[in-house]
Formats: sequence, structure tokens, C-alpha cells
Amino acid sequence: MTARFLLVIALAACTPTDAAPAAPRVDWQPAIELATGGGQKGPWQQNNSKFDYVDDPSVALGADGAAYVAWVDHRAKDIFLQIYDAGGTPRLTRPARVSRSPAVFSWLPRVTVDRDSVFVLWQEIVFSGGSHGGEIFFARSTDGGATFGDAINLSSSRNGDGKGRIDKDTWNNGSLDLARGPDGTLYAAWTEYDGALWFTRSRDQGKTFAKPVLVAGDATHPARAPALAIGDRIYLAWSHGEDASADLQIATSTDGERFGRATRVAQTAGFSDAPKLALDPAGTLHVAFAEADQIHYTRSRDRGTSFEPPRVIAKPVASFPSLAVAGSTVHVVFELHAKAGELPRGLGLAISRDGGQTFAAAVIPGSSDPRGGFNGSHQGHLMQRLAVRDGTLAIGNSSLKHGSHSRVWLLRGKLR
Repeated sequence: MTARFLLVIALAACTPTDAAPAAPRVDWQPAIELATGGGQKGPWQQNNSKFDYVDDPSVALGADGAAYVAWVDHRAKDIFLQIYDAGGTPRLTRPARVSRSPAVFSWLPRVTVDRDSVFVLWQEIVFSGGSHGGEIFFARSTDGGATFGDAINLSSSRNGDGKGRIDKDTWNNGSLDLARGPDGTLYAAWTEYDGALWFTRSRDQGKTFAKPVLVAGDATHPARAPALAIGDRIYLAWSHGEDASADLQIATSTDGERFGRATRVAQTAGFSDAPKLALDPAGTLHVAFAEADQIHYTRSRDRGTSFEPPRVIAKPVASFPSLAVAGSTVHVVFELHAKAGELPRGLGLAISRDGGQTFAAAVIPGSSDPRGGFNGSHQGHLMQRLAVRDGTLAIGNSSLKHGSHSRVWLLRGKLR
């Protein structure tokens, strides 16, 4: 299938409603190639697997508009970070190495920034004695991203941390999230294969973290795909496996030490998954999630106590949203598929300029690999690929064509 044909399909698929506004107008800059690699993803042999491809981009925007992009090189078994100024010029002579664990795979990072500090959270495929490998690692840079200190193991368990289980044979890696509060406090959440959802925080810019708190999840109802949003309270949402009609759950905390009883975001017939959260300046909580090959949206105006009935903002075939809010503008990026059951081959964008009341959608140009690669992440698709600031969008994207090539690239655009 050619890239052009995919775009024709996707444009029709992205129309939210018959009365939807015109497609969002974005002035896109030329794509920036971050990294290229081989196309080898051999059979799974734990950390001896023969993987040679790049993947898993995560992006944050600094106050000056610089894009901080972290990605994974499976051949090097490391996370790299590069910074591009608003004009697209790289700041680092060579990308910084973040995880520095060449014997162990590092997957699906999250990145956030605060002045000269850069914080990265990821899943390290450490085998600690359980049935699945995985620990949650964190590292920080205090020199603007040029170098990173030694990584901290936040989970230190044997239960396959970072895995979001759907059933015993199906799970997604990258089941974790990282957020920074208005006061600089860092918050991290993750799930484990056996079902538990854990939460921790750091009040000293990532030097130390509190003992993880168990929020939800067990072997019967394994939590997956946690998402954080921080305002005058902490919002934590997740889905859960072993249930074909699972609904999103959300819990809140005012002190970071204990969470209230979880409530359901919306009762739906299908499997609600991959939630993303964002708060706007008025305190409205915005939620995007995937269900039945569509992207759904809802919001809460009462601190997560109740939610509007969810609406479809992108349909078939779309999956795994990313969400960001700037002022009253809501941005949702999502994976696009030519047909159900096929890996994604491009990205879509839905934008609301009225705080989530109405959405317009379009295909993101340059988001499909012209050489036929399928979109990443190829270890889980649970990513946060979108950052927004002052009308500028930054989107990390990746693709892999088995036996051929892989690439990671950055897309930037200015909303008109």
C-alpha cells in the first residue's frame, strides 16, 4: 500500500462528525531525522535477542521552544536524548546516552523538563526472578540534557514492571507514566504483569523517591496503561485486563500518600484502553482513550467526580492516543491503521479550540514512512509522543520495516 493511498483512507476515517469543523490548520516544518537503524527484530531470547532497530520516541518542549526527544536504539540497548532548538538545530554534538546499560534492553521512555534539568523514566528489561522481566528506572540530567547521572531503580521487584497485561498471553510494554507538578514535584506510575499499579513521587528534583504506593490492580483485574495529570490534586487513570468490557478507572490524591476510591470514567460496551489525561488552566480534566478501533474523548469539570458522555473524535481505524492541552486548545494525536488488525502506518491529529466542545481532525503529513515501515512502538505502543507549548506541536514518530530499515523522526508544526 502506498503512503498516498493510506492518507486518502485516513482522511475519511478521521472525520469526527458530519458537522465537524474544518480540518485543523497547522504549518508543518520539514521532518527532522533523529536516528536510523537496521530492520532486524529476531525471536525473543530475553536480553540476548537479536534486535537492530530504533524506536520509542518521547518528546517534551522547554520554555524556549526547544524539543527534547528521547528514543531507543535496540542494537545499543540504550536510550538516547537529543535537543533541537526552535529552528531545528541540534544542541548536542552527539545524542546523550541515558540508560547506559548495554547488556539490558531499555524501552519506551517518558521525558519531562524543568529549566536545566531533564528527567527520563523508562522500562529496563531486568530479570529479577519473576515470570517476566522488567523494572522501572529513572535518570536525570542537571546540565540541560548533555549528560545523565546514574539511573535509579524505582520498582526493585520481581514482577515484570512496566507490563500492562490484557490476558496471560497479551500485554503491552511501556505501561508507565511520568509527570511534573507546578511546584516541581515529580510523579511516576507503573503497572506490573501480575496486575499491581504503583505510584511514587520525588520532592527533590529526582534525587530520591518515596516508597511506592499500591493504588489498584491484582491478578484478577490487572491494571494497565496508567496516565497522570497534576494540578491542585493528582489524577491517576488506568484500564485493566482480563475483561473484554473493561472501563477506565480514575483515582485522585491531594497529598501523594494515599488515593481515594477509584471511580469509573464511563461505562461502555467495549474494552476502554490507553487513557491519556491533561488539565487546562481552568481545572477541566481532559481524557482521551481508545475503544473499538476509535478514539474517544471526555472531560470532567468537577475534579474527576463526574464525566461527560464520551464522544468519538477519530474512527476507524485509530488507536493509542497522546494528549496535550494548551490554554483552551485540546490536541490529540493517534495511530492510524489501513484496516483493523494491521499495524499502524501514520498518525492523525484532532484539535479542539473550544476546550473540548468540538474537534476537527486530519492526517499528519509526513507521519508515514515512505519506504513502507509500520509505526512504532514495536514493544507496546503505550507512548506519549506529543508535546505542545505556545501553539507549537512537537511529535515523535518511528517506523520499522522488518528486514529493511528503521527510523525515528521529529515533526513540528505551528497551529494557525
